[in-house]
Amino acid sequence: MPVTAPKPTGNNGADFKAGDHVVYPTHGVGQVQGIETMQVAGTELKVIIVTFEENRMTLRVPINKAASSGLRMLANGSVLTEALDTLKGKARIKRTMWSRRAQEYEAKINSGDPIQIAEVVRDLHRNAGQPDQSFSERQIYEQALDRLSAEVAAIDKTDKMTATEKLLGLLKQG
Repeated sequence: MPVTAPKPTGNNGADFKAGDHVVYPTHGVGQVQGIETMQVAGTELKVIIVTFEENRMTLRVPINKAASSGLRMLANGSVLTEALDTLKGKARIKRTMWSRRAQEYEAKINSGDPIQIAEVVRDLHRNAGQPDQSFSERQIYEQALDRLSAEVAAIDKTDKMTATEKLLGLLKQG
């Protein structure tokens, strides 16, 4: 099953402004610092400057590539609600080899779609009574939980720890 990213908003770059929290699929939640014009190979190129505080990284995304790169605003209410409802659902673990499932989970995380990331969190969440999770399974779970927590924290205007506690509470309801 191919993984598709959500439709990005702000495909012309005009919707992004300094201070906005945005999601870049492979890096998670960042903050727009502004839009500037750069000289590249003798031509002017307008870029959106996004910083990712957690890993001290700055990304420059050409405005004309914002949509195709998957850069998007934070999830809106209905998408967030669907993602949080996904956490309450029953885990669906396919009976395929772990390496294949791991690739699918990584693709879902890198899609940047909060609903698909929530599916990974839900499917890999284990209660304390099930300590049979492998190291790589735990890593993918933590990466998905971290990515989803960062977006929920930005939307709720709270910190990542509070957002993680909220998500874990929803997982226990499922």
